[in-house]
Amino acid sequence: MEAYTAVISLLQTLEQLQQSHPDLIQGKMVKTLKSLLVTAEYFQNVVEETRKSRFDPEKIKSLEEKIKASASYTEDVVELTIYQIMEDLSWTFGITPTSLLHKNLLSVVEKLDTQKNEVMEIVSEFTTNTYDDQILESDGDSLISTSSRSNPKLQHLEDDIVHGLDDDLEIIVERLTEQLSDLDIVTISGMGGIGKTTLARKAYDHLKLRYHFDIRVWITISQEFGRRNVLLQALHCISKHTNIDIKKDYDVKDDNELADLVQKSLKGPRYLVVVDDIWSTDVWDSLRGIFPDYNNRSRILLTTRETKVAMYANPISPHEMNLLNLEKSWKLLCDKLFGPNDCHPPELEEIGKKIAGKCQGLPLTISVIAGHLSKVSRTLGSWMDVARTLGEIISSHPDKCLGVLGLSYHHLPNHLKPCFLSMGGFPEDYQVETWRLIQLWIAEGFIRRPGSDKSLSEVAEDYLEDLISRNLIMVRKKRFNGEIKACGMHDLLREFCLTEVELTKFMYVETAKIVPTVSSQRHFSFQKNYGYKAIYRCDLLPSVARSIYIFPNFLLRVYIEAFSHFKLLRVLAVFHEYEYFRSFPLVITRLFHLRFLQIRCYDNPPASIAELHNLQTLIYEREYGYTTLPEKIWMMKNLRCIHIREACYLPSPGRKSILNKHLVIGMPNVEELYNLSLTSCTNEVFSNIPNVKRLIIQYKTSFRTGDRANRLIDMSSLTKLEALKCVINLSWCVRTLSFPTSLKRLTLAGCHNFTWKDISTLVMLPNLEELKVKNHTAIRNVWRLNDEDKFQSLEFLLFCNVNLEHWEASSDNFPNLKRLVLKECKKLKEIPIDFGEICSLESIELHNCSTLAEESARKIEQEQEDMGNNCLKVYINI
Repeated sequence: MEAYTAVISLLQTLEQLQQSHPDLIQGKMVKTLKSLLVTAEYFQNVVEETRKSRFDPEKIKSLEEKIKASASYTEDVVELTIYQIMEDLSWTFGITPTSLLHKNLLSVVEKLDTQKNEVMEIVSEFTTNTYDDQILESDGDSLISTSSRSNPKLQHLEDDIVHGLDDDLEIIVERLTEQLSDLDIVTISGMGGIGKTTLARKAYDHLKLRYHFDIRVWITISQEFGRRNVLLQALHCISKHTNIDIKKDYDVKDDNELADLVQKSLKGPRYLVVVDDIWSTDVWDSLRGIFPDYNNRSRILLTTRETKVAMYANPISPHEMNLLNLEKSWKLLCDKLFGPNDCHPPELEEIGKKIAGKCQGLPLTISVIAGHLSKVSRTLGSWMDVARTLGEIISSHPDKCLGVLGLSYHHLPNHLKPCFLSMGGFPEDYQVETWRLIQLWIAEGFIRRPGSDKSLSEVAEDYLEDLISRNLIMVRKKRFNGEIKACGMHDLLREFCLTEVELTKFMYVETAKIVPTVSSQRHFSFQKNYGYKAIYRCDLLPSVARSIYIFPNFLLRVYIEAFSHFKLLRVLAVFHEYEYFRSFPLVITRLFHLRFLQIRCYDNPPASIAELHNLQTLIYEREYGYTTLPEKIWMMKNLRCIHIREACYLPSPGRKSILNKHLVIGMPNVEELYNLSLTSCTNEVFSNIPNVKRLIIQYKTSFRTGDRANRLIDMSSLTKLEALKCVINLSWCVRTLSFPTSLKRLTLAGCHNFTWKDISTLVMLPNLEELKVKNHTAIRNVWRLNDEDKFQSLEFLLFCNVNLEHWEASSDNFPNLKRLVLKECKKLKEIPIDFGEICSLESIELHNCSTLAEESARKIEQEQEDMGNNCLKVYINI
């Protein structure tokens, strides 16, 4: 994985060199750069092919280390040379920038050619040596390293988890015995250790199913799929239910004959086949045709860690297992320690629940911790020690816990591994916003899109969804439309991450006060509150460091100039909420390769921040008041995301101080701009951010003098804008905003003295799917919609703390509404009774609303139930 990450990063750097500095790629440099690209792509192919093989793991490791070292060295030379050129240091060598670049890269090409020849020799050795089973039949989806292949111990760990699954079992048994005559496929998915196999086994052995099915077959797939082995498993089970000796002469039959035998044996009787631990859609394709459908209510029960496999097998009603709540976690822990009668000492209940809670609902973790607790004294002190050191206890059982999760990691394709491991850079229980994580992955160089029409952000979103589908990253917050707002990682997976990044030297995560040797790491995450002494002596960290995450509150004591040591730094992120620099550290503006900057200061960012030509993401928080961005920010054409705390003033790009530079200005790549001041909402500003997709506009009466709140703001030129939030704490007319028709999500907050008629004008937005109106005080408290007022695409509507009293509307006004949420609507007398007729409406939620509003919601629900419609749900004060 480290070799793949290094090669992909190198390819990105070389491609960016071509795009950003075409003036340097002239003459002999064209051929030199092409040679480097060809070699890097060759290395990439070698790394990807070795993943599909069963060559000697030690030789593969040696090969990958050689490739990693070569790719990393090449990238360092390229980026350091560019840094020297940008710092105008080429005069020191007495040559032009192009000559300096060519001279340095020519020596790299020579060294890289030598390394390439060595790699080719090793690969040639692999292909000429004789291996009985070198290449897997599949495309590589089932290859894992020798150290993490399926272990018999791991396969039976989940069998010890027998409690907390009663509700799941009832659902599965009902699905398997329902009246549908066609062959049905029931799927169970969830993360490793959650109890999928145990649930399937309980269903398989259930008395009702024993009588319901004539033949029951259990086959285990695991990662190393062998078609013949699976067929033999099936035949072995079938022989137990029939009088036919199908085991006779099976060893002389080929796979097709065995498959035919399985199919014929299942012809006629009603059967249940459990396909346990399947990892690949390709494997499912190769098995599906074996099981016949004779309309006799036969069933296939499939378990998998990967949601996409479950959805592929049957997209209808997949059963996804959830983590246990605290009550069930505590019960499982007690049952394992004290038996079903649960005679636990009362003094251990509080600390016991704390331990159960720290297991975060994963049965496998609870089982391992219960085993550890059974070996210590049942005293408050002993259990408090376990609660304090739970992470260390888990790490000390690699075969039981981390090994189970390691199977999921080693099954990942190379391009997902660095993204997964990067999650270890965040503290325990940390929730990271999706947009921030995606921009970090891009800045780190983990994302590449060869031959794809998708943007880097879109590719990164696909990577994230893939990791979530594999149950390796957990969704923490979602939008109404299903978009992921924030995600995180289960503590057990994080422990695996920390173990893996230490083993592979992918990242140094601060875990102790003692500073280790970190010369080979390039990514650093400092998470301990006592601080990290290497920060005081940055010479202990390698100058080739690419990313530094800082969470604890010691930054103000850091010798800021030491950051000049990191000439190749791409990511500098200060996450601590209350840590501010007195003034912006100017040394940061010399970090030419910086792509991601998150920082907090007491003053405005300086004009010299524009020297960060490669900056893609700027997250800037000022302690007090609004932020004024420098005029030269318009020269930062690579910026994608600008997130400013509170309101920020963005000056017009048409200033002489910029135009005199004879440079092309504008920020065409900006997709997100948060907290733009109302004053900055001008045609000049909007025309220079034409591709913005998400925008927050903020206005406060104390922001700047001379603001005209009710002037016309024309956003129609923002044809890519999808999400807009306006936070405007003053009297304001919605009609002064000219919205683009591309808008899908709109939030209006803080307006006073508006009219509900203004809200009705929003029906002109044909793509509006989500509307939120918060903290609004209308001139009148009546919203009356006419027959022609139709929010055609609106699916989600939220009112929070609005003075709406009378709401006159029909189902025709909101024909596609799915969810209605009302919060703090204490004057509202009634929800339009006709809303029950909206066919798409799934839920009505009320939080701290008037009694009359609650009664009308219940009335709507009751009327629909009386008509046989049980789809509409009403939730009050949940």
